[in-house]
Amino acid sequence: MPDSIEADFARTGLPYADRIRAVGTEEPFRWLAAGWRDFRTAPAASMGLGLIVVVAGFALTAGLALTGHLYLTAPLMVGVLLVGPALTVGTYAISRDVEAGRTPTLATALAAWRANPGPILCLGLALVAFLVLWMRFAALIFAIFFPYAMLDVQALVNATLFTTQGLSFLFVGTLVGGIMATIAFAAGAFSLPLLLDRKVGLLEALVTSVVAVVLNARAMLVWAALVVLFTGAGLLAGYVGLAITLPLLGHASWHAYRATVRMPHTAAD
Repeated sequence: MPDSIEADFARTGLPYADRIRAVGTEEPFRWLAAGWRDFRTAPAASMGLGLIVVVAGFALTAGLALTGHLYLTAPLMVGVLLVGPALTVGTYAISRDVEAGRTPTLATALAAWRANPGPILCLGLALVAFLVLWMRFAALIFAIFFPYAMLDVQALVNATLFTTQGLSFLFVGTLVGGIMATIAFAAGAFSLPLLLDRKVGLLEALVTSVVAVVLNARAMLVWAALVVLFTGAGLLAGYVGLAITLPLLGHASWHAYRATVRMPHTAAD
């Protein structure tokens, strides 16, 4: 059955469709299990990467509080989903080393971008710019629905959850955030692992990622839901949980890439 589905993929005429394997809706759970094995194989390096994100999260939240923009904390948390692939590129390198029988280290993981520096850095900067754009949208939406209100945290929660104006704010913010998150997920699901694994260009990696997501839409919906669930759990633990959940998702994403994208062999293989 997968072979016939993949033949159908190739006939769609979509770019790089012949590289895409068909994956079922049960596969994302296998990716998580494989990611957890990688995490347990290299816990120090994995948690080291996660703790860097935790410290950055605390620093950014403190900056928002000190500048009177604490209401942007929730959009910042949503933004973690947007830049997730850029935050986990080091974990791809750890999983690659585990797969190859090498001993992973934090230093090697931090230097993972050197495998294909130009495209990886460009994509990382693009995801950060996407985060900044989302934060600007969030601030604009807040200003539209609460133009005169200077609210403390409790008042903001009450106004958001228990007023018509607040519920409209939630609806618009969720809609805009959902659209941006969908774009970021499709572009980032497989592009950074591909850039780390192969010397390909940025456009080729992005198109391959989007096509893989589109052709395996049902499985990708399950995978996206798991990403949101685990990232949300890490954020609700006051960022600290991200030290575990973010590396876990990064390792799992490497296995998702390996299961979904089939690259042509080269002389270097």
